[in-house]
Amino acid sequence: MKLGPLWLKIQIAAGDALAMGPGKADLLEAIIAEGSISGAGRALGMSYRRAWLLVDEMNRCFEPVLVETLKGGGRERGAKVSATGLAVLEAYREMEREAAAIAQRPAYSRLLGHLRDGPVAKN
Repeated sequence: MKLGPLWLKIQIAAGDALAMGPGKADLLEAIIAEGSISGAGRALGMSYRRAWLLVDEMNRCFEPVLVETLKGGGRERGAKVSATGLAVLEAYREMEREAAAIAQRPAYSRLLGHLRDGPVAKN
């Protein structure tokens, strides 16, 4: 989330793996909306492979899995975000909202008092 010159990016790690971050949260929301990993990838402008790798990493980091794949044909195929996935997504979005309050703190104003509009050109 971008708040003026302040960029907040919350990342949750499980060991060396990135279990959750803003892109993975967006992917979960897209899976909810599209009903499939491929559709979510298309909606976010990423390849199916990239979307699948992100889902796989999330699923390996959380118990139980965040995304359940539905095999077969017809109306029963695709993917859905599990109850755990919905709970993790809501907790993550709540953390983002709480982090946004940092922009209201005096420390942020003090920092902005010293920040240039852009970097000085290199010589």
